Amino acid sequence: MFYIEKPLLEGRMSLTPEEEKYYETYFDLFLTEGWKQFIEEIEDIIDGYRIEDIKDEKHLNTVKGQLQMLQRVAKFERSIRLAYDYTQERLDDVA
Repeated sequence: MFYIEKPLLEGRMSLTPEEEKYYETYFDLFLTEGWKQFIEEIEDIIDGYRIEDIKDEKHLNTVKGQLQMLQRVAKFERSIRLAYDYTQERLDDVA
């Protein structure tokens, strides 16, 4: 979901209850100690990768894929918050 395109927002002054619930559920999750601990672990794993440990090109490609996914998870909260802000700005634009 992440953000809602402008044509879908036209004529609306706010998010639907389902959309509000979608974002509120994530915002509640991001406040928990479990989420913070999880992200710290992910960041530790990312920081633990060392170029000198890469054995060959195949291993390099595997590591690149792993890092991309881990970074995506590490940035997930920011992505959701930015999507919410963007959607709110679009709603303000159509109001």
